[in-house]
Amino acid sequence: MKIGILTIGNELISGRTADTNSSFIARKINQQGWRVEAIMSVGDDFEAIENRLNYLLPLTDAIICTGGLGPTADDITSAAIAQAFELPLYTDENVLNYIKEIFTKYNLRWIENNAKQAMFPQGAEIIANPVGTAAGFVLNIKGKLIFVIPGVPAETIRMMTEGVLPVLRRCFPQNEQYSAKQTIKTFGLSEAAVDDSLKDIDFNALDVSIGFYPVFPENHLVIISRRKTLVEAQRKLKLAQDEITKRLEKYIFHYGEETLEEIVATLLIERKMTLAVAESCTGGLISNRLTDVAGSSAFFERGIVTYSNAAKIKLLGVPVDVIEKYGAVSEETARLMAEGVRKLSGTDLGLSSTGIAGPTGGSPDKPVGTIYLALSDSTQTLCRHYAFRWDRKRNKHVFSEAALMMLKDYCETQISKTK
Repeated sequence: MKIGILTIGNELISGRTADTNSSFIARKINQQGWRVEAIMSVGDDFEAIENRLNYLLPLTDAIICTGGLGPTADDITSAAIAQAFELPLYTDENVLNYIKEIFTKYNLRWIENNAKQAMFPQGAEIIANPVGTAAGFVLNIKGKLIFVIPGVPAETIRMMTEGVLPVLRRCFPQNEQYSAKQTIKTFGLSEAAVDDSLKDIDFNALDVSIGFYPVFPENHLVIISRRKTLVEAQRKLKLAQDEITKRLEKYIFHYGEETLEEIVATLLIERKMTLAVAESCTGGLISNRLTDVAGSSAFFERGIVTYSNAAKIKLLGVPVDVIEKYGAVSEETARLMAEGVRKLSGTDLGLSSTGIAGPTGGSPDKPVGTIYLALSDSTQTLCRHYAFRWDRKRNKHVFSEAALMMLKDYCETQISKTK
């Protein structure tokens, strides 16, 4: 099946907003074994939207559109699609009542233009929005499907997964094939290096498709096998996975969809261990990622951003002479920060970060991208030193990634010792 993706919004073509929806939708489509024929973006313009639809329809079996379903004057997607196919718009009373209930529940002032979000082209099948007010819809135009869902990424993700894909499977059933899929997550190799490491594997001979998905600073591989029986699909997938593992084992940190912070959280909860974090260069990013996980209060006691030397000295008890002799960015300071936050909070573990995110502040001995991470428990303090090469924002993110990897490795080591 061939699918087109059309993202709609002036903010996209002006460059003010990055189009993350296209990449997400394309990944989901390819994971199903379908083909993305084209990806296009267009502004909020009646004629332009109609032109892009007329271009994509002959090339595809279905088009997935995002954006332009809000209540404001420039949200014209529903009206533009109705006009393009000469369909009247109607108000769906069930959707309208649902929107009004949301406004009442959250004590929001009702403005009549919100009713615009309950208007759809005649013949549309409604796609529910579980996280927002703008419902989506799908139209069947001479055997071809046109999906329209909101452009807010969180809403796109939920509605694509829970609304669009089920309709596609219903309308275009696959030929009694069973599929097996595995996501393999790596850290420490570039996308090109990952690809080069796997260049001698004949995935076609294994009847397995592979996709490469960089999610900085990680690189994800998705392998899919489709066979006439589930057992055969799983067998083929296992053969491919084993070949990948042989070549990338030291860089693979997970098989599955869980995020690194979710993996760390599970390990800490299973071990019934508590954690406190002292951050300098990461500015709270490590704590933020950990507390993004639901239930993190079971292990996360506190996070402290000790950005200045004075904060490291006053809050964590790092001696002045240590900072003067070795510097704030040093193994010695990192170790004392981790020990200090653990003692201060009374937790099982203390984690610290101190480094140089850039673009200034580096030196020949400690260039921009230098990071020291330390992890302290009641018997030892471990320290890791890295030198990355990115801009400030990416350096902070890769610093936090390395910190979570350190936590993961520690927990897994402790688990192996008890077996």
